[in-house]
Amino acid sequence: MHKRIIAIALSGLMLSGSVALAGCNNAQNSAQSKDSSGFKNADKIEEGAILQAFSWDFNTIKKSLPDIAAAGYTSVQTSPINTCLEGDDGGMELYGDGKWYYHYQPTDFKIGNYQLGTRDEFKALCEEADKYNIKILVDVIANHTTPKLDAISPDLIKAGGGSTDTLFHKGSANDIKNWGDRLECTTYKMGGLPDINTERPSFQDYFLEFINDCIDCGADGFRYDTAKHIGLPDDPKEDDGFTNNFWERVTKDIKNADKMFIYGEVLQGDKDRLTDYISAIGRTTSSSYGGKIRGDLTSSFVDVSGVQDYWIGDAEPKVVTWVESHDNYINDGTSMQLTNDQIALGWAIITARKDGTPLFFARPYMSSAENEWGMNRIGAQGDDIYKDNRVKAVNFFRTAMIGEDETLVNPNDDSSAIIIERGKKGAVIVNTTGELKTDFEINLPDGTYTDRVDNKTEYTVKGGKLSSENAIPANSVVVLYNDGYTEYAPCANVGVADNTVFTTDKTSTEITLKLENAETGKYSVDGAEAKEFKNGDKITVNKPEKGNVAKIELTAENEKGTPTYERIEITFRETYKVANGTKIYFEKPAEWRDEINVYAYDKNVVENAPWPGKPMTKEADGKYSYTFDKDWDSPLIIFNDGERIDSVQYPESNGLKVEPDKVYKVQY
Repeated sequence: MHKRIIAIALSGLMLSGSVALAGCNNAQNSAQSKDSSGFKNADKIEEGAILQAFSWDFNTIKKSLPDIAAAGYTSVQTSPINTCLEGDDGGMELYGDGKWYYHYQPTDFKIGNYQLGTRDEFKALCEEADKYNIKILVDVIANHTTPKLDAISPDLIKAGGGSTDTLFHKGSANDIKNWGDRLECTTYKMGGLPDINTERPSFQDYFLEFINDCIDCGADGFRYDTAKHIGLPDDPKEDDGFTNNFWERVTKDIKNADKMFIYGEVLQGDKDRLTDYISAIGRTTSSSYGGKIRGDLTSSFVDVSGVQDYWIGDAEPKVVTWVESHDNYINDGTSMQLTNDQIALGWAIITARKDGTPLFFARPYMSSAENEWGMNRIGAQGDDIYKDNRVKAVNFFRTAMIGEDETLVNPNDDSSAIIIERGKKGAVIVNTTGELKTDFEINLPDGTYTDRVDNKTEYTVKGGKLSSENAIPANSVVVLYNDGYTEYAPCANVGVADNTVFTTDKTSTEITLKLENAETGKYSVDGAEAKEFKNGDKITVNKPEKGNVAKIELTAENEKGTPTYERIEITFRETYKVANGTKIYFEKPAEWRDEINVYAYDKNVVENAPWPGKPMTKEADGKYSYTFDKDWDSPLIIFNDGERIDSVQYPESNGLKVEPDKVYKVQY
C-alpha cells in the first residue's frame, strides 16, 4: 500500500547540477515600506509576490530572509508545519530516503515536525521576518490525515469524536471516483488519505487552536491544501447532524481575522465551484491559468486574448496565480517541459499584471530536466532562480506599480512577445522567441529608460514609440520604469560549481566554491568554526563521524553589509552492484494472497516496473523467486501482494538491500 500511496497521495520521484549565481542588483521602488536592510516591499500580501519555500526548514528560511527581501518578495509560504508522519525512518531526501510529502500527512494539528523544525524555531522565523517586513504564510491541511492510523495522536482522535471512525467521514472508506459528485468530493477518501469530518464542532475547535497558535507565533495567513474537498455551506453532506460551516469558522472565528491573507487550493475541473470558494474563503488558486501560461511558454505564443483571461469565469480575480506549483512540478511533468528561463519569462507575465497575487515555486536546489530533485535534500533552500535578476526586477516593478491600471499588448501584433503596461508609469516586455525589433508603440512618457534587469541597456521613448540600438534578445525580459526606482549595491552571492556532485560513494569529495560581489566569504562544515574563502577555492568535505550527510553553510556580505546565505548538503552513500541473473527468494506469510510481486527501485527512482512491480515465480517448495534481468546499482526491493485497497507489503517504508540467493521473510 505504501508505494501506491507514493504514486497518488497528493493528487494534487546521483546527483549533479548547475547553479547560476544571480546578481542582486536590485530594482527597488517607492511603494510602502522598507525592511531592516533598506529594501522596500509592499505592505499588503496581495499587492506583492509570494515565495513558496518548498520544503525549506524554518532556520533556512530565517537565514535566507536578506536574500528574499533583496529579491523583492513580500511574503514567504512555508510547507506544512503540523506534526506529521515520520516516514522512511526519518529520512530527509526530497525523494528516495525520505519524502517531501510526509509533511502533508498530519498526525496531529500542533506546530512542529521533523522535516521543518520546532514551534520555537517557527516563532523565531516569524519574529525575524517582521524585521524585513516579510509576511509568513502557512500551508495547512484540514481535510485529511496520514493513512497510517496508528500514528494519529490520541488528542486528535479525541477531538474527532473519540475514534478514527468518528474522526473521518463515513464515506472515507471509499475512494473518490466521480469528481463531479460533490458529496464524494467532500467526504470520500482522496489518494488513500482518509477524509476528516471537518463539520464536527469538536474537531473545528481543536483545529482552530492550531490556527490561532500559528497566528500567536506570527503567521500572517494561510494556504488551505485540497480546499475543494471541504464542503461549502450548501453542499450535500452526510446525515450526522452537523453543518457545513468549516469555511465560515476558519475565516471569521480566528485571531486577527480581518488581517489574515487566506486562500484555498481549488484545482479546476468538474463542478469545482470556484466562484463559491472565492466567496467563502476570500481567495483561491487559479490552476487553469497556470496551465495556460505553461502552454503559452512551450509554444512561444503569448497572445493577449489568452494571457489576459484568468480562466475563472465571472469570478472576481481574487486568485493566487503561478507558473507552476509543487503539484505541477512533481506530478504533471512540468520539470521536463519548462526550463528555468521559461519559468522566469512566465513569472514576468503574471507578476507584472495588476490582478492576482503571484506565487513563485522554488524548485529543488540545482534541479534540471534531467535531475528533477537536484541536491535532493529536505530543509535546504531552493534553486537560485527564485532570486534571478529577471525575477527580482519584476517583483520590484510590481510593488512600484501598485494602483496603476494594466494594458496588455502584442507589439506590432507579434504574438510571440507581450507588453504588460501599467498606466503610463512602467512596462514589462516579455519576448519568448527570436529577436524582437523595437520601434513599436508603448504607453510610456517620452524619455530614456534603463532596463532594470541588467541596469545598463537603454531604451528611448519618443512620440509614443520605443527604440533602442539593439533588438530585444530572444527569451528575455525587459523591465522599464523610472518613477519609484532606487539603486542599491549589488548583493553578495555564494554557491558551488556547476559540476558539484551531491551524492557520492566515497568517504570524501572536493567541491569548488563560488563568490560574487564580495572579496571573501565564509564556509562552515557541520557546524565547525567558519573559515574564509575566495571565488574558485576548493575544499575537501569528509563523511561525518555520525550519519552520512555533511552540511556546508556559505555566507558573505556585500559592501553595505547585507548578508547572503546558502546551504549545501553532501550525501555519502554506500553503494553495491547487483548483476544480471541475480536471484532472490521470498517466503509468503499465510495471510498474504498468492500473487506476490517484487518492486525494485534505485535512488534515481528507476523501477523494474511501475508499482506493484513484477510478479514473482512460485517454486516447488512454496517459496517465491525473482531473477534480475539487468545490472543494477544499489537497488532496493519491496514485496507485496498487489494493488488492492487491502493489499499488504514488506517492508512498509524503505526497501531492502538485495542479497543474492537470500530467502526474505517478513519480520515485524
